[in-house]
Amino acid sequence: MSEGEVFHEKQRLELCAIHALNNVLQERVFTKETADDICKRLAPQCVMNPHRSVLGTGNYDVNVIMAALQSRGLAAVWWDKRRSVQNLCLDKIQGFILNVPSRVSLGFVSLPLRRRHWLAVREVNGQFYNLDSKLKGPACIGGETELSKNVFLHENISDIAEMLLVVQKEIDDDGTWLKPDETRK
Repeated sequence: MSEGEVFHEKQRLELCAIHALNNVLQERVFTKETADDICKRLAPQCVMNPHRSVLGTGNYDVNVIMAALQSRGLAAVWWDKRRSVQNLCLDKIQGFILNVPSRVSLGFVSLPLRRRHWLAVREVNGQFYNLDSKLKGPACIGGETELSKNVFLHENISDIAEMLLVVQKEIDDDGTWLKPDETRK
């Protein structure tokens, strides 16, 4: 599969959480409407929903991402940054959703503000791709070796970024997304 055949939604409004979900699933499953419905279920009594932007432009939080994945039989596992990414069983992981700092721009002018941005990383036919919706298209990272030793993951799971592993619910339940600890033999 070439980069042109990899599903990749581009950034619109503050819908990066939706784009990250769809990009990691490799199909358009979620929309602003489905995310707003999830927000209403998460906080049914709230006039100003705490799980999205008060302006109605998106900016969904991790609870919306987790609920969306659960609706598809998937789970989001918080990655403990103290561990090495080399401890991951990549064949058990459907993809990654990262929450990273992002610059705020007005047109071509970059403002001295930082916001949070959701992006996806996913394997397609043996190659991992950065599916950040702010990119013009998918960016090939490489195979398993390049992903686990790549500067991309190490830089993006710094002190100020978070990473979720997207796995099947059963994989989350049995913890097989993590390699067995050699010291526990």
